Amino acid sequence: MTTERPVYATRSRQGWRLSVWVQPGAKKTELAGMHGDFLKIRLQAPAVDNKANAALTAFVAKALGLRPGQVSLDQGLMSRQKSLLLHTEEEPEWDLILTRA
Repeated sequence: MTTERPVYATRSRQGWRLSVWVQPGAKKTELAGMHGDFLKIRLQAPAVDNKANAALTAFVAKALGLRPGQVSLDQGLMSRQKSLLLHTEEEPEWDLILTRA
């Protein structure tokens, strides 16, 4: 497990909270580094009919080795700046999001 927790990840009562910056409509879905204190993620899905939000939660779940139901959108339904909840008591291996993304 990573010894240093990234700035975009904080502990919450429900598990863990991730602060992400999303760019929908990209050529491909991928991790794009940092955007200030946010984890930047490019999504191929368009920002219509909740497609980008669904793609985001699926991408993060896969990248962290979680089940899709363990990742949910907490804030930012119609914003590029979003907060995700990871419904897990164990601290995720943050390096996984970099290697599996």
